[in-house]
Amino acid sequence: MPGYAIGGVAVGEGFEQLKKVVRHTAPQLPADKPRYLMGVGYERDILVAVQAGVDMFDCVLPTRNARNANAFTPTGQMRLRNAGFARDGSVIDPACDCAACGGGFSRSYLRHLFMAKEMLGPILVSLHNLRHFQRFLLDIRRAIADNGWSLVTERWPVASE
Repeated sequence: MPGYAIGGVAVGEGFEQLKKVVRHTAPQLPADKPRYLMGVGYERDILVAVQAGVDMFDCVLPTRNARNANAFTPTGQMRLRNAGFARDGSVIDPACDCAACGGGFSRSYLRHLFMAKEMLGPILVSLHNLRHFQRFLLDIRRAIADNGWSLVTERWPVASE
């Protein structure tokens, strides 16, 4: 086989069950073949899977959540439709270099776009969420190379167990 897939742990099972299955299954698969975990997308799930030996993931989570005004941040999700963002001039994540944050689009403006049903809102938050996960996975790659797992949990509290 060119690679192996692990499935069935993203259809309602809790985190503890996902962790148990992945930690049991991934090490039993050949180390010289790609190991793919299907449909898993939350940061703590990805981190546990990588630490167990999983190489690849796919998930609709970043874009599906973005279409519903939910932005990912290192400390948790931000629900941009909440009234508390109506006058918030901050970007989603000041440390992020995506088109939304780097472009200076404020939380209040993004909220306005969603409330007005303007497509630019879901587009900008999708770009942000995808970049969020790219940055997260780049830090995981650094942690693997440097054996510095504490960097990941320090910079990404949302990934902590």
